[in-house]
Amino acid sequence: MSDDNTGPARGTDEADNEEHRARTDGGVALDPWGSATVADYRELFEEFGIEAFEEIIDEVPEPHYLMRRGVIFGHRDYGAVARALANDEPAAALSGFMPTGDPHIGHKLVFDELIYHQEQGADTYGLIADLEAHSARGMTWEEIDEHARDYLLSLLALGFDAEEGELYRQSTNRRLQDLAFELGSNARFAEFESIYGFDGGTSVSHMQSVVTQMADILYPQLDEPKPTVIPVGPDQDPHVRFSRDIARKTRYFKVTEAFASPEFDAAERVLVRRAHDEREAWADDPETPRCKDAAAWLADADVDAEFESARAGAVEKLENAGMEPLRPRTRFLDRNADEAAFEALIEAVPGEKRVFDAHIDSFELDREDAEELAREVEVDNGGFGFHTPSSIYHRFMTGLTGGKMSSSIEASHISLLDDPEEGYDKVKSATTGGRETAEKQRELGGEADECPVYELYAYLLANDDDGFAEEVYEECVGGERLCGDCKEQAATLMKEFLADHQEKREEAKELLAELDIDLDVDASRRGIPGDEEE
Repeated sequence: MSDDNTGPARGTDEADNEEHRARTDGGVALDPWGSATVADYRELFEEFGIEAFEEIIDEVPEPHYLMRRGVIFGHRDYGAVARALANDEPAAALSGFMPTGDPHIGHKLVFDELIYHQEQGADTYGLIADLEAHSARGMTWEEIDEHARDYLLSLLALGFDAEEGELYRQSTNRRLQDLAFELGSNARFAEFESIYGFDGGTSVSHMQSVVTQMADILYPQLDEPKPTVIPVGPDQDPHVRFSRDIARKTRYFKVTEAFASPEFDAAERVLVRRAHDEREAWADDPETPRCKDAAAWLADADVDAEFESARAGAVEKLENAGMEPLRPRTRFLDRNADEAAFEALIEAVPGEKRVFDAHIDSFELDREDAEELAREVEVDNGGFGFHTPSSIYHRFMTGLTGGKMSSSIEASHISLLDDPEEGYDKVKSATTGGRETAEKQRELGGEADECPVYELYAYLLANDDDGFAEEVYEECVGGERLCGDCKEQAATLMKEFLADHQEKREEAKELLAELDIDLDVDASRRGIPGDEEE
């Protein structure tokens, strides 16, 4: 659920497997366990349906500076979370950390995003993805325990409220593991192949760790279904897409828009909706338009090329419906409900309705109210009622030597455990976006958008002061700021940050000791042969 730079792990409900591909030929490859960078974030919008965050930021109450500065660049359905927070309604945030090395300033992005959502009123969860680290990276339990402690101390030092939130590790959370077992019944090996590229050489424990991550993502909703956001880097998007599919598959009922007794797919519904909207042009009686007349009109209508392939299916279904009125309604489709739950839904749907063997049509409920009613009935009858999880995506931090920041490349990152003087020295030695000479810098300006040092200001050192971040940027590109002075200022600020952070880590040790989270190896409890003390 996490890598060296991020935490864990679009859509509507139009299909169960809508967002599956993790790799595309000739396009972006997203590997949750790899170290690839994303050269062009815009491709993610086109290839994977990630939506631009700038289009939703006005709906976000008190947006975090990472949102305001475009560091958080994309999302999936974050509007549901933003609306819940704005209206003081239940919401949750969760992210996890795979303890494969020291926490560094790239991880701080996720720490900050969790803390922000906690401060906005969300139930907030931080987890140690130790099962993933053991199965996917081959980490020993002793190594995992050492790094897990460091991650949690930094999270607490940065302001995570452990009394209000929840911290856990995958291997010791039995409730999580029970949920993973239940969710596994909705996962198929073909999906692991499609999403992750797994094959016959993939270990079962690796696949099991993925199902556990699906359980992590849905865990905040076990006690109460609620909009939930997973802050991640874009390489973790395969986990988000898979969890969204799994969440939909567990639901008892699917709610869709309908217009007649036939079930139209998403593209066909667009065409049928248009036919209904333009009924004045073709219906003998626009108050009671007939399906067969809609079919005749749609057969000859001009439609956008993207819907041309759906036309024949829509026309055929309308023709088969004959003289049935074309009338909008909200449809409840039975997915996984038992007889008792389906009967309870029939009873709960108010007003005019029609009941069929596998669905119920309501003529008075709108889509939003129908979704909420379906969820209430599901939960009352033993189901989970999961909201499809949302996500936000932040840019990767550039390593101080170029490329992606990674714990495995010492000079590329600043560890949150680094001595303040060492952090100072690393910044002073960092690559910059400056020109070859001071004269060219003054003449042409620096390339702040390509500069790892400017990123330090934007992502961390300027903190909540947008004016300061903007000043550094404008002075750089305007040629007023030279790299030597800029790095000196950044190095000094980094030294101060590390000194303050490590002081707060020391203060957090007592708090961590009081938490109900196991940070000591117990191989016999985990059942791992060969790790027991002799």
